[in-house]
Amino acid sequence: RPLRTPRPPPPPPESPPGVPGKHAMADSNKRSRAEADTPGKVVLAYSGGLDTSIILKWLCEKGFEVICYCANVGQQDEDFEAVRTKAMNCGASKVYIEDLREEFVKGYVFPAIKANATYEGRYLLGTSIARPCIAKKQVEIAKAEGAMYVSHGATGKGNDQVRFEMCAQALDARVRTIAPWRDAEFLEAFKGRQDLLRYAEQHSIPVSSTPKAPYSVDENLYHTSYESGMLEDPMTGPLKEMFKMTVDPRDAPDMVTAMTIEFTAGEPTKIVNKTTGEEYTDALESFLYLNRVAGANGVGRIDIVENRFVGIKSRGVYETPAGSVLRLAHMDLEGMCLDREVLRIKEGLCNEFARLCYNGFWFAPEMELIRHSIDFTQRHVTGSVELELYKGNVTITGRDSPHKLYNADLASMDIEGGGEAFDYDPSDAQGFIRINAVRLRAYSALRGAPTFAQEEEG
Repeated sequence: RPLRTPRPPPPPPESPPGVPGKHAMADSNKRSRAEADTPGKVVLAYSGGLDTSIILKWLCEKGFEVICYCANVGQQDEDFEAVRTKAMNCGASKVYIEDLREEFVKGYVFPAIKANATYEGRYLLGTSIARPCIAKKQVEIAKAEGAMYVSHGATGKGNDQVRFEMCAQALDARVRTIAPWRDAEFLEAFKGRQDLLRYAEQHSIPVSSTPKAPYSVDENLYHTSYESGMLEDPMTGPLKEMFKMTVDPRDAPDMVTAMTIEFTAGEPTKIVNKTTGEEYTDALESFLYLNRVAGANGVGRIDIVENRFVGIKSRGVYETPAGSVLRLAHMDLEGMCLDREVLRIKEGLCNEFARLCYNGFWFAPEMELIRHSIDFTQRHVTGSVELELYKGNVTITGRDSPHKLYNADLASMDIEGGGEAFDYDPSDAQGFIRINAVRLRAYSALRGAPTFAQEEEG
């Protein structure tokens, strides 16, 4: 689509009253909202919390028609009808409550499992994979409503602002983003929580009577994350009562929970609790069930310092019970089914998958390439893994696959050669070692280290 030549912005006195300043617009051309004749429609990603409720009212005061959108990605104990009522009372013209749980599991969680995805080796990307799922539906609603603007409550220091906006631009380059926490006027009005509370009181916006936790929480069915507040001190440990999805491993049952997880083409297709006999095959139900069982055994907690895309180090505490179990089981099955060199190449792809996902490039062409490549490696990753959960630990006890590349006779130290199916002569290893050591011997000689012949002469 050819780019439109932008109209020059009108002089300040002629700008429509009550329109946000240019810093609120995070579109690629950084064009001010003041270029438009009327504010128009905006789809706000709305949680029902203090920040997004303030943003909703603020946008209404600026003349926008605000359509609120709340995504159900598995938040615990969320009253979505209460969220809807609050949004309407705060001035929203319409409210969308979208149940994205199944789409989230099948379209985002399972691809992350197939990729064994961890950012910087530890973070399982729980928030990172949820953002493109949420952003995709937000853009779809904007298109359906004829809205040219979307908005969010992400701060100017975090990764989420990048994720939401990169996804929106990739899905529809015409959509522009209003980011109040980067808008000069908004920042001038709201310098802290007390300013938000004062504004809420002035505009009769309900505020929870529950005391604010000394940390922030983001949750979905894949994980719950905790950061900021008291957790900004990396030497301050998390509160025991903080966790939502997992029990303290020290308080977990004193007995093992034995399970079997079946995979088809890299995706989990069946969860069996061998201890209780329960079985699940539906993707969403299986995942939620595994969350409960793994969480009850204290599985999936980590406490890390990570590197945000914007260049800031951040301390985060995460719990990812089902995701931790599935990743370990999947990696184990890959060890049975994937060729050594395919596995080596895939590990590089998985690292790139995690980096792109964390940085907000889920809908980028390079991510499409990587996902297709990973899917190709998963064609024969089919089979079952047996494991045990016990006080925060996941122990693999067995695995099998109709496509396994493992051969017990070939690997056995008790069978000469490779058994009936393979011609393997252990004496061949002597030449294999000598050939592979040629460069090492050459390197040693050129660096001045004594060779074996020189040592003999000495």
